[in-house]
Amino acid sequence: MNALSIPAPGRDAYREFIRSRDVSVGVYRLAAGAVDSQRPHSEDEVYYVLKGRAKFTGDGRTIDVHPGLCIFVAAGELHRFHDVVEALEVLVLFGPAEGTRAAGE
Repeated sequence: MNALSIPAPGRDAYREFIRSRDVSVGVYRLAAGAVDSQRPHSEDEVYYVLKGRAKFTGDGRTIDVHPGLCIFVAAGELHRFHDVVEALEVLVLFGPAEGTRAAGE
């Protein structure tokens, strides 16, 4: 079992804390005003917003982000968080594990 190790508040980071071949789970943090520089992933992705407020653009639309929101992002889809007005903390699940399709696993 992997121990949960979430990045310290105030740091923009993704920290993975569970990984198997079929799934990976981590927490992504963005400070208020931060720029989300992520690129499309080769795996499907689910976001569950734990804290914060922002906007999210993906699948041709923009939505308000708030705690309790769950977002599905298909593999290869352009997406990003923006207009982060309250520090954002998001639980992230990749299926299969992040980077496995790109690496040919």
